[in-house]
Amino acid sequence: MLILHIETSTNVCSIAISENGKCIFSKSNTDGMNHAALLSVFIEVGMEFLQTMSKKLDAVAVSCGPGSYTGLRIGVSTAKGLCYGLDIPLIAISTLEVLNVQALKIICKDENTLYCPMIDARRMEVYAAFYNAKGEIMRKISADIIDIESYTEILDNNLVYFFGNGAEKCKTTFTHVNARFIDYLVPLAENMILLSEKAFLESRFVDVAYFEPFYLKEFHTTFPKLK
Repeated sequence: MLILHIETSTNVCSIAISENGKCIFSKSNTDGMNHAALLSVFIEVGMEFLQTMSKKLDAVAVSCGPGSYTGLRIGVSTAKGLCYGLDIPLIAISTLEVLNVQALKIICKDENTLYCPMIDARRMEVYAAFYNAKGEIMRKISADIIDIESYTEILDNNLVYFFGNGAEKCKTTFTHVNARFIDYLVPLAENMILLSEKAFLESRFVDVAYFEPFYLKEFHTTFPKLK
């Protein structure tokens, strides 16, 4: 099982190629929104690497947001083009899930701890979700306007780690004793691998012709309950 993973939802551009769940190639750039110039070059180098081993892709996985309109448009359109040209399926992975995988690698997993990846929208607005230590979603992706009362009910009962480019602006607002922050965590293609492999094995593919990513947009405050 060979899968190409593409992550362009933020200012980081990265790709990875996995074989049976293990990363065999990766490239990334964190210098800013250079996706249009770098993504095709990264993929070309990755495909040349596969050719040296006489191997072909079985699927393409792309981070589907929430995230930057420009970054997602470049990543998704490139992924679609590859799937059309190679006649292989397309897998869509949530950017917040990708961030959560990385957080779980570096933070001690505790059953009473929740993990909240955040993508910055504008002003004091974020897209966020909550996961437990097993990576199971406890509150689905929601568009939230951040203030001093945000997530109080959740924080009263759980230690919560906040991370992602939306968490930075919450540091001075969240004063609850159970609020923790992980700095400098960005979504990377390497952290899509296990999620993409699981989707592939379960045949959870998206329609190449009609699939659209989750672009950032204006929203109203909503706070779904933990399930």
